[in-house]
Amino acid sequence: MESAEIRRRWLSFFEERGHTVVPSASLIADDPTLLLVNAGMVPFKPYFLGEAKPPAPRATSVQKCVRTPDIEEVGKTTRHGTFFQMCGNFSFGDYFKEGAIKFAWELLTSSVADGGYGLDSERLWITVYKEDDEAEQIWRDVIGVPAERIQRLGMGPNFWSMGVPGPCGPCSEINYDRGPEFGEEGGPAVNDERYVEIWNLVFMQYERGAGEGKEDFPILGDLPSKNIDTGLGLERLAMILQGVQNMYETDTLRVVMDKATELTGVRYGAEHGSDVSLRVVADHIRTSVMLIGDGVTPGNEGRGYVLRRIMRRAIRNMRLMGATEPVVAELADVVIKTMGEQYPELITDRKRIEAVALAEEAAFLKTLRAGTNILDTAISEAKAGGGTVLAGDKAFLLHDTWGFPIDLTLEMAAEQGLSVDEDGFRRLMKQQRDHAKADAKAKKTGHADLSAYRSVADTSGATEFTGYTSTEGESTIVGLLVDGVPSPAATEGDEVEVVLDRTPFYAEGGGQLADQGRIKLDTGAVIEVRDVQQPVPGVSVHKGSVQVGEVTVGASAYAAIDTRRRRAIARAHSATHLTHQALRDALGPTAAQAGSENSPGRFRFDFGSPAAVPGTVLTDVEQKINEVLARELDVQAEVMSIDEAKKQGAIAEFGEKYGERVRVVTIGDFSKELCGGTHVHNTAQLGLVKLLGESSIGSGVRRIEALVGVDAYNFLAREHTVVAQLQELVKGRPEELPEKISGMLAKLKDAEKEIEKFRAEKVLQAAAGLASGAKDVRGVAVVTGQVPDGTGADDLRKLVLDVRGRIQGDRPAVVALFTVANGRPLTVIATNEAARERGLKAGDLVRTAAKTLGGGGGGKPDVAQGGGQNPDAIGDAVVAVERLVTETA
Repeated sequence: MESAEIRRRWLSFFEERGHTVVPSASLIADDPTLLLVNAGMVPFKPYFLGEAKPPAPRATSVQKCVRTPDIEEVGKTTRHGTFFQMCGNFSFGDYFKEGAIKFAWELLTSSVADGGYGLDSERLWITVYKEDDEAEQIWRDVIGVPAERIQRLGMGPNFWSMGVPGPCGPCSEINYDRGPEFGEEGGPAVNDERYVEIWNLVFMQYERGAGEGKEDFPILGDLPSKNIDTGLGLERLAMILQGVQNMYETDTLRVVMDKATELTGVRYGAEHGSDVSLRVVADHIRTSVMLIGDGVTPGNEGRGYVLRRIMRRAIRNMRLMGATEPVVAELADVVIKTMGEQYPELITDRKRIEAVALAEEAAFLKTLRAGTNILDTAISEAKAGGGTVLAGDKAFLLHDTWGFPIDLTLEMAAEQGLSVDEDGFRRLMKQQRDHAKADAKAKKTGHADLSAYRSVADTSGATEFTGYTSTEGESTIVGLLVDGVPSPAATEGDEVEVVLDRTPFYAEGGGQLADQGRIKLDTGAVIEVRDVQQPVPGVSVHKGSVQVGEVTVGASAYAAIDTRRRRAIARAHSATHLTHQALRDALGPTAAQAGSENSPGRFRFDFGSPAAVPGTVLTDVEQKINEVLARELDVQAEVMSIDEAKKQGAIAEFGEKYGERVRVVTIGDFSKELCGGTHVHNTAQLGLVKLLGESSIGSGVRRIEALVGVDAYNFLAREHTVVAQLQELVKGRPEELPEKISGMLAKLKDAEKEIEKFRAEKVLQAAAGLASGAKDVRGVAVVTGQVPDGTGADDLRKLVLDVRGRIQGDRPAVVALFTVANGRPLTVIATNEAARERGLKAGDLVRTAAKTLGGGGGGKPDVAQGGGQNPDAIGDAVVAVERLVTETA
C-alpha cells in the first residue's frame, strides 16, 4: 500500500466517524517555543492548553513534522529521519479511552477491502502505563487482546506531558511484531527493534505541576475535560505494509535513493559508507523540499539554518559518492513528483521551490571549493603541530566568512581524526550575536508570564476588534498589568498593559505595525498607548503609560486611535498588496511574499528571488502600481471559508496560520489576498507609490523598500530640488545631466591623476637633499624629517626608499620620514642591510615612533609603516627614533 493511500484511508476512516478533517499546518510553527512543527499535536496545542476553543469536538489530521536533534545519526541507522508524517485523531471532551482504543483496533485490523490496513491482529502487542488498569481492561475484555500480549511499562515510555505544568496522562502504544529475524521474542518491553511502535494513544486526564524530566513532577488532579491525542507514524506503517526492512526503503524515500544511485553510480547495499550517504541524501532532500514548500529559505539563523544545514549535508554526501555536477534539480524533482500527490501545493509551487534550492546549491558549491581548501590547510597545520583539536577561531572563520555550518566542519574534521574547539566557536558566535542583534522579545510578549494573559482570556473571552469599521468607541477594562504583574489599579506614571473587552486598536500582525492612541476613562484618567500585541491568541494587550489619574479593572473607557497614523499605515498595507501582485506578474509565482512591514507612509516587502531584480523590471513594476492607483479601484474585504478563498485564487502568505474562516482583501480585478490588516477604500487614496530599490537579505530572498502617499511626494520633491540645483550648476536640461556629470567626473579624475603625478615628482625631488643631510649617529647615517602635509602613504614610502638608496650601501642607514594625512600623523621607516646587521630593524623603530604619536604600526625589518592620533608629537617621535638608534647601534 503506497503512502498516499495510507494517508487517504486514515482521513476517510475518521471523517466517516464524525471527525473534522484538519489540513496539515505549515512546518513553520505558530509557537514561539518551536522553530518547526515536531509533533502531530502541535497545531492543536492551544486547544489542549485551553488557550482557544477547538473548532469541533472531534478532529483528524496528517501533519507534516520535522525533528533535527539527532541529525548526525540520520543515515547511520535506519530509524532516524528528519521529516515524517504523523497521522492523528483528537477528541476534545468527547470520546475517551474506550472510543480511542476501538477506533485504533478497527482501522488497523479491518481488511483492506473494508477500508482498513489489514494487519494481522495476532502480531499486535499492547503497552499500557503500569497504573492504568482501565486501559488494560479495555484491551483485554472489550477488544480481546490476550493478556500475554499486553505489557505494563513505567512513566518514561508510557506517560505523556508537554514538559511544563498543564495537561498530562498515561499512554497506550500499539506495537507490531516484525518476526524472529529481527531478534528475540518477549514483546516491546524486551525488543523494540522487533516489536516496533506504530501508534501511540495519549489519554489526557490529569493536570501536572512543575518538575524536571519525564517523571519528576506531581499530579495535581483530574482535568475538568478529558481529551484524546493519538499519533501513528505514517512512515513506520508504510514500512510494514510495503514489506520493507526500514523507512528508507518505503516508496517516498526509495525513489530518491534510486535517483541518487543513477546520478552517482553507487548501488544501495553494496557498502556501509555509501549506504549511509544515500540515506542522508534521500532524507535531507525530501525534508528540504518540504521546508522550502512551506516558505523556509536558507539562512544562518533559526529554521533557515536548519534548512541550510540539511541541504548542505545532502549535497556534500552526493560529492562524497562521486557526483561532480549540480544534482539538486533532479533530486528535488523526484520528491515533488512523489510527495505532490499528498501535498499538491508542491506541484503548484514547483518553480519557487526549485529556484530556492538551486540558488542554495550554487552558493554552497562555491563555498565548498573555497572553504574546503581553507579547512584542509587548518587541519594540516593542526596535525603538523601534533594537535588533535581544530581551533575555535578557525571554525568561526569557516562559518562567518565561507558559510560552513559548524556541523559540516565537525564532520569533516572528524573524518581526519580531529575534534573541534566547539566552546571557542560558540563563544565567538555569541560575541558576534551580542554585537549584532537587539532583543525584541520584551516588545512582543511584554514582561508578564503568559498565564496572566490566558487568565484574562478565560475570564473575559477574546478581545472584540472593532477597528475595521471604527476608529474609536466605548469599552471596558477587563485586564491590567503594571510592570508585567497583574494589578487591580494603576496610577499616573505607571507603565501598564491594558486589556479591553472591545477595541479599535489594531494589534501588530501580518506585517502591519500596531495602532497608537489614547484610552480615556470616565474618571478623567488617560492612558497613552504606544503599542498593541497579542501574546496569546485573541487577547489584545495595549501597552503604554498612565498620563493622568487612576486606572482600575472594570472601569468604563473610551478608546481612540491616532487616525492619521492608521490612514498612513493603511495606505502602506494596500500598496504592499499591489507591489506583491505586480512583482508576481513580472517575475512569476516564485516572487512569493516572505515577509513585510507596513509602517506610516512606507513599507518593505520581502519576496523570493534567486537573483537581483533588474532596474528595468523595478521601473516597470513601479509604473504598473501607479497605473492601478489611477484606475481608482475599490478595495473590499470579505470573510469566507479557506476553501472558497483558494478557489477564488486568493494568495496566502507563507508562515501565516489561517483558520477555517478567513478574511480576503480584493483590490478591483488586480489583487486578491488573505489578510487581516486594515486598508484604504479605493486605490486613489494612495496617491503615489515610489520604490526606493531592492537588495538581498538572505539566500533567495530580496527586499523592496518603498514610500507611499505624502512621503513618496516629499521624496520626489526633494529629488526635483536636487535636479534643479544640478541643472543650474552644469547649465543643462534634466535629460542632459547624466552625460554632463559623467564628463565632468571623467575630467576631474584625469586632473586628480595629474595632480598626484605632480605631487609625487615634487616629493621625490627632495630625496637628494634629504640624503645629503644625513646625521651621523654612532656611525649610522640617520635621515629624519617631516615632508609636506597631504603626502600619501605610497608617496612617502617611495620617498623613504629613494633616500635609502642614495646612501652608500656599505654605510649603515636609517631613514625615518613623517607627514600628516587627513589630520593624522603617518611615518615610514627603512633600514639598509648594514644597519640591520647592527640590530636596527625598521619594525622596532616604527613601533617606537608610532607609540609616541599615540598609535601603532609594524612591518618587516627593512621597511615598516605606522601612524597615530597626535600630529603635534611628530618632533617627539623623531627624537625617540634617534634615541633608539643611539641605544641600539
